[in-house]
Order: sequence, then structure tokens, then C-alpha cells
Amino acid sequence: MERFIITVACADAPGIVHAVTEVLVRLGGNIVESQQFTSPDSGTFFLRIEVDAPCDREQLEAAMAPVKERFTMELGLHRSADRVRTLIMGSKDPRTLNEVLFDHHLGQLNIDVPLVVSNHMDLKKHADFYGVDYEHVPITKDTKTEAEARLLELIEEHDIELVVLARYMQILSDELAEKLAGRAINIHHSFLPAFKGARPYHQAHSRGVKLIGATAHYVTADLDEGPIIEQNVVRVDHTKSPDELIAIGRNVEGRTLAQAVRWHAEHRVLMDGTRTVVFS
Repeated sequence: MERFIITVACADAPGIVHAVTEVLVRLGGNIVESQQFTSPDSGTFFLRIEVDAPCDREQLEAAMAPVKERFTMELGLHRSADRVRTLIMGSKDPRTLNEVLFDHHLGQLNIDVPLVVSNHMDLKKHADFYGVDYEHVPITKDTKTEAEARLLELIEEHDIELVVLARYMQILSDELAEKLAGRAINIHHSFLPAFKGARPYHQAHSRGVKLIGATAHYVTADLDEGPIIEQNVVRVDHTKSPDELIAIGRNVEGRTLAQAVRWHAEHRVLMDGTRTVVFS
């Protein structure tokens, strides 16, 4: 028996669940988890099933092909044991990078991390600690095109399926964002759009904020406006200094990004236009 994850997205219609589960029963499969949702906004039906089945992926794909065609499905078939090959990018702040690498080290993320890429050398010691290769790709206004070309080379060279921006303090070009659509996750503080630009925590402190938060989302050409995967908040009060707010914020960002990576790697995130359906 091998465990598979099946994801479905298609126009809602009667008989979808019956058609999918009938195939699995015929193969001798045992469903261990099933979640479904119909979007009232788009009319799209979403389904995620984990099943133990006595077949290989090719046999499952062949058995599901008529159902896929019948309902014009976007169908995903994944072996649960397959880890998502992930490249992590950072700049200087290690907190978010450490959170993801630590969870990966504990076996809590279904990913393999062959490489950390950064435009600075500050994070190399952290990558070394976890035994992950480190690539320094410096970037300036004049070398942005060459740096992004090198990144794409590394993605191809290491067969990367997911790019995680762990406080990578560079804006990706529209062209690169489009090439990474649906497979790049970013994190930012949830003050946006209230406190844009430099020193957002100092801006928040001066306004007496009472909530510190973080948003993990897919990367798009619209800066920090991609489909949201996960958000978290922590209450603060007037006693917190800007530096304390920064420390609290970095902690929330790390936890939020790691959770988003976990759900993505477990194929729990499905796209519904500009929104996500997350079968957590």
C-alpha cells in the first residue's frame, strides 16, 4: 500500500465525489482523509483526499483519467512520501530562515532543502549549521537581471519546486514573479498597507499599535498582494519598545511562514482566483 494525495478543482456538479471515490474503491484503496469545499464566489468545487492504495502513481493516474476528462478537472496526484524540493532565500535577518530550517530539521515539513540563496553572506553560518549548501548571489540595481538569471539557473539545476522568501529584502521583477507563480511563498508584517516603507515597526510604535501580525502569501507581480495562505497576530501594548516589537514580529513571521510552507508541501492549498482554499 502506498499513500497518495489527490487534489481536485473543477466546476461544481453532481457526482464528483462519487466518481472519484468509485475509482479508489475499484483500485482497492482506503481513504484516510477527505475534505471538500464549493466556492460560492467562483462556483468551483475543491476536493483533497489522502488514500492508501495498492498501486503506483501511473496506475492511479490512468484510472482517474476518465473522471478528469468527464468533469474537466484540474487534478493533482502526489505520492505522500515525495518531499517538495525547496530553495530558501534570505538577506540578513536569520529568524525566519531559522524557523523554517529548524522545522525541516525536526522532520515537521515535507520538504527537502538543497540550497539557501542570499544577496549577503550573513546567513551562511546558519545554513552551515543545518548542513545546507549556501549560494551568495549579490544584487545591485545594475546587476538585477543577471542575479535573477542566476537564480533561475539554480532552480533548474537543483530541480526546485518551491521557493521560500524568508525575509529576502529584494523585490522580484515582474518577469521572475510570473515564472514562479504558484510556487513561491513570501512573508511580510501584517501592518500593510498602513505602514509602508522603511522601519514599519517604528512607525507602528509611534501610532501605539495593539496587534503585531504576519501574512504568508504566494508571490505575484503585485508586491505583497498575492493570494494569502496564512496569517497570525499577537497582542502587544504600550510598554513594548520598537526593538521588542521587531522581535515579536520576527517570531510571528517565522511561525506563519513555516505553517504556510507546511500546508503547501502537503498539497493543502488550492487556488480560487485571487484567494486560496486551505484544507488545514
